[in-house]
Amino acid sequence: MQPHIAIIVKGYPRLSETFIAQEIHALEKRGLNLCVISLRRRTDHTTHPIHAAIRAPVLYLPEYLYQQPWRVFRAWLKLRRSVGYAAARSAWLQDLRKDRTFNRVRRFGQALVLAAELAEGCKHLYAHFLHTPGSVARYASVMTGIPWSCSAHAKDIWTTPDWEKKQKLKDCSWLVTCTAENVHHLQAFTAEPDKVSLVYHGLDFDRFDEPVMRSEIGAKNKQARPLCILSVGRVVQKKGYDDLLQALAYLSKDIEWRFVHIGAGPLSGRLKQKALSLGIAAKIDWRGAQPYDCVLRAYREADIFVLPCRVADDGDRDGLPNVLLEAQSQKLPCVSTSISGIPELVIDGETGLLVAQKDPQALARAMQQLLTQPTLRQRLGQAGFERVRQYFSVAGGIDSIVRRLPAVCVSR
Repeated sequence: MQPHIAIIVKGYPRLSETFIAQEIHALEKRGLNLCVISLRRRTDHTTHPIHAAIRAPVLYLPEYLYQQPWRVFRAWLKLRRSVGYAAARSAWLQDLRKDRTFNRVRRFGQALVLAAELAEGCKHLYAHFLHTPGSVARYASVMTGIPWSCSAHAKDIWTTPDWEKKQKLKDCSWLVTCTAENVHHLQAFTAEPDKVSLVYHGLDFDRFDEPVMRSEIGAKNKQARPLCILSVGRVVQKKGYDDLLQALAYLSKDIEWRFVHIGAGPLSGRLKQKALSLGIAAKIDWRGAQPYDCVLRAYREADIFVLPCRVADDGDRDGLPNVLLEAQSQKLPCVSTSISGIPELVIDGETGLLVAQKDPQALARAMQQLLTQPTLRQRLGQAGFERVRQYFSVAGGIDSIVRRLPAVCVSR
């Protein structure tokens, strides 16, 4: 059966974007016919089990136009005389005057190929991320007359210039985003605030077994093994791992701990050097990117979870990191920072602990509080688990998205 909805993503499949794969899988389970349009080839060597469960075909657009010039040229030949092409070219040239970059040129070329190669019968374009995928979806929508919508998240919101947010919100049918803070920010750029809605990513609890009971770490167990501090996240500035390493160095010397990190990114080398200079490298296990079964095992083996998110120098920041949802789904008590949408999940002192961003000493105090108080760990872990289960199921978000799609896309 021909796909009715094209989901446009920056790269597929990606270990760091399980929330997208989870949404695609949930939409398929509702009976929707989908295809995935990826602007980049896969770079991860492994995938999560959920990727294998997704049936949607994948169309890879030219990652760089010079690599497949004939493909771009054929698309141009097919579309150049259409009314839609002329309108899209005009819109693109207006954007190019404000953003004279090769990336802006690439977006238009990728949109050309998408419009030319889109499966017949496609009724809707749905982009994950407002920046590059949103641009490709917008230009392709103008070329084809197919409406487009968007799911906006974090960096794509906060690093997109205001003029571009206004234009995209004017042109798209609707937009969903994953935090209340994002909603309020984006609604300021449109005369139609109802276009922007809150949809938490949520978790598909069918993918999780009941979490294991966490044993109390008393004096006997403290002698048996160090307490395990876990973090999962890309090694980029907005995750705050510089602050976390400094906080680890501040921990009391009478606490036996080890730190496990899962994730990869451009700052890995720098962080490992910092750990050496702080004298804590021997206590750190850098595991790199891992498939989900390994991540789930790590959640269950850890004693606390820490994610010290911060606003990066370029304005980039997290929305509501899915790893916090996942950790709490396993009754793992969490320490994070009070930025973006994190307080919508982690209520300080009730379902976890929050500190100010860029404050390693406060972060160390919060970690030490959890590491030395097993009863508090158990209480916050249980409360976090109950909050995630009550308010952050993927089912509610999928219901909201399905209601917004054209009726022809959801009829079976």
